[in-house]
Amino acid sequence: MVGISKLYCGSIESSDVLRYGRKSKDLPSHLLQFSEDKKPVIVWNCTKKCNLKCIHCYSHSDSNYDPYELSTEEAKKMIDDISDFGCPVLLFSGGEPLLRKDIFELIDYAVNKNLRAVLSTNGTLLTKDTTAKLKKYNLSYMGISLDGLTKTNDRFRGIKGAFDKAILGIKNCIEADIKVGIRFTINKWNHKEIPDIFNLIEKMNIPRICFYHLVYTGRGKELVNSILTHEETRNAVDTIINKTDELFKKGLKKEVLTVDNHCDGAYLYLRMLKENHPGKDEVLKLLQYNKGNNTGVGIGCISWDGEVYANQFWRNYSFGNIKKRTFGEIWSDLSDPVMKRLKNKAQYIKGRCAECRWLAICGGNSRVRAQSITGDLWGNDPACYLTDEEIR
Repeated sequence: MVGISKLYCGSIESSDVLRYGRKSKDLPSHLLQFSEDKKPVIVWNCTKKCNLKCIHCYSHSDSNYDPYELSTEEAKKMIDDISDFGCPVLLFSGGEPLLRKDIFELIDYAVNKNLRAVLSTNGTLLTKDTTAKLKKYNLSYMGISLDGLTKTNDRFRGIKGAFDKAILGIKNCIEADIKVGIRFTINKWNHKEIPDIFNLIEKMNIPRICFYHLVYTGRGKELVNSILTHEETRNAVDTIINKTDELFKKGLKKEVLTVDNHCDGAYLYLRMLKENHPGKDEVLKLLQYNKGNNTGVGIGCISWDGEVYANQFWRNYSFGNIKKRTFGEIWSDLSDPVMKRLKNKAQYIKGRCAECRWLAICGGNSRVRAQSITGDLWGNDPACYLTDEEIR
């Protein structure tokens, strides 16, 4: 996760992070990515069931209920475990998390266990009554998936009218005083609509947006022909930087991030060097705090059936099941060779990534994307768009 607004527009400084001692339990949510101890944020795919048919769904969610889904009591035990382990955030994802009948009870339980509860949703089920309940149970943040304007988004969702319902859901969140943001996955079909999405967040006064680079897993693997070229990716990232800067110059301090391509951090810094940007030295320090991709360290995933994965996109390798061992035991078990290597990836990464001078601030980028395309878990991430000159 690369905070474009935080870094390029200087909305934070390294001193803001140091003030809290860089500990996950003490840092406010907007500074959490700069923690020193990197306690994992947990993405919990709390159900496989979904009311949409998204063509890029990483979890292969559908309209069916999985009989192995964690029960309410099993879910509460899981929440106890991750709270005891010191995890700062529990992100309820899916499928569509609002289809779980006990979702409000579990959000309330997580908050009472001192976890920040976050919801990732398609937004189509966010009625006024639902958002009022979520506000009552102190939900910290609502991320709503939108992958373009009306026609583009509905094509991704597989359901006509999904865009209009999601927009209504955003409005209901704003009226309920719930912090809400957009999640946008960049690809060939929608990258030219990035300026339109910025217009939307300005018009609706949406405080946050995350631009995700496509990870080729789940149904997303079928979109390999929709991957941007490296030049198109650079242009998309430049557009995001430029549009964020335009908002800040208008006095609209939106939180803008890019996710799942950590060479964005190096690219941003190199651009700031060329511009002789006054904040360039501060940005390098913050990128070093961030450390780039934290798969298996600062982020983890628990599936609806209790399987533990390195992150939500990496679902072909489980480290164990929380029905049999606590999350903390599984996450700390270095007898698993993959887990051991993820704790110190720099020793095992090969090829171009191993030679890159930005490895310490990129973290080797996406291992699952490398595996998906090259077959080698420790090979090059094909989504890295930095030139040979830029990495040397």
